[in-house]
Amino acid sequence: MAKRDYYEVLGVERQATDGEMKSAYRKLAMQFHPDRNHDDPEAEKKFKELNEAYDVLKDEQRRAAYDRFGHAAFENGGPGAGGGGFEGFGGMGGFADIFEDLFGGSGGRRSGGGADLRYNLSITLEEAFQGKQAELRIPTSISCEACDGSGAEKGSQPTTCASCQGHGKVRAQQGFFTIERTCPSCGGAGQTIENPCRECRGAGRQQKEKTLSVNIPAGVEDGTRIRLANEGEAGMRGAPSGDLYLFLSMEPHPIFQRDGADVYCRLPLPMTTATLGGQIEVPTVEGGRARITIQPGTQTGKQFRLRGKGMSILRSPSRGDLYVEAMVETPVSLTKRQKELLTEFTEYESEETSPQSTGFFERVKDLWGEFREER
Repeated sequence: MAKRDYYEVLGVERQATDGEMKSAYRKLAMQFHPDRNHDDPEAEKKFKELNEAYDVLKDEQRRAAYDRFGHAAFENGGPGAGGGGFEGFGGMGGFADIFEDLFGGSGGRRSGGGADLRYNLSITLEEAFQGKQAELRIPTSISCEACDGSGAEKGSQPTTCASCQGHGKVRAQQGFFTIERTCPSCGGAGQTIENPCRECRGAGRQQKEKTLSVNIPAGVEDGTRIRLANEGEAGMRGAPSGDLYLFLSMEPHPIFQRDGADVYCRLPLPMTTATLGGQIEVPTVEGGRARITIQPGTQTGKQFRLRGKGMSILRSPSRGDLYVEAMVETPVSLTKRQKELLTEFTEYESEETSPQSTGFFERVKDLWGEFREER
């Protein structure tokens, strides 16, 4: 099947600026990323197509070649062939560009280095308030212990790659362009191994599960990202390790809802307490209790603000506030005597006892009266 025009894939005009293309790419990449579309195989195809298009158009020289020759510029040794591929984040192709755009990090896999990894951790509201020491078990690549990550059998040493003279990259002239790519002989390491380690087969790393203890500070919010430098995938043959990025998500709470540093909860209020007033205790985030004074005639929707009783604030001694919203509860399952008392009460009702309902029905009468006049 013929490839779609790269500008069409990104949804931009051919004269689009770098900034316009970058913005379009970020929006579509987040929409079609496989992490967000587990049950849609078409999304992964669109995601790869999107990365291919942006990988070409974001490079000035490759874009110029594409504008002149189209897709033929990158096929069969065309003038633009040999450009970079799609590097992985946590082993998933194409995420490097998204990561770099959204978070300003390097993302993906460095040349010869280990890939950055992502770990999703769900925590409770209480853990976000207090902080937590989390134990993570992560399947990844670690430096080979047998060869200390060199990839060479003990007693032997890697030698300088003859193809790239130790630079890890080679250059090739194609038409008007000079293309630089990873050395195919050493894979970018700059060295070759004549006597590879028997444990890692010359890779300098092994697959293994490692355990990390991570401090989750008090006050973190949903979506907080924590970077653990050099805790990602080990690099090839002693190359630098990638980073581990910990993404936090908050579990739903049965009582509290969080909005930044503030916490909200709805308080069911007995009708008698709302009518006559009184005091009532409410829970707090830290597991304690706070007392609230209910004024006589309190209505549903009335908010009580408890200063400094909300969430911890990251790297600050301050706290947010707790907002308690009254929800007046209508009595149910009444006894015969209770019904009699309420019936007796209705005989003494007046505009003063129920001003909102009285005023509402007065407005309804006026509205109906206007309708009758129009007829």
